Amino acid sequence: MSSKNSMVPEAREGLNRFKMEAANEVGVTLKQGYNGDLTAKQAGSIGGQMVKKMIQQYENNLK
Repeated sequence: MSSKNSMVPEAREGLNRFKMEAANEVGVTLKQGYNGDLTAKQAGSIGGQMVKKMIQQYENNLK
């Protein structure tokens, strides 16, 4: 089973919103669906921003 089919639908929607928000914060324009035209730098900056925000949220929850 692929990871695409194993995710809870509500989780997929939340992750997509989170990804769009992170992309907006780093100045990368994403479109719905396939974004294969992104450079590795752009994709990495989106992923890095997502991780940064997840760490911040975790640290805030520890307080």
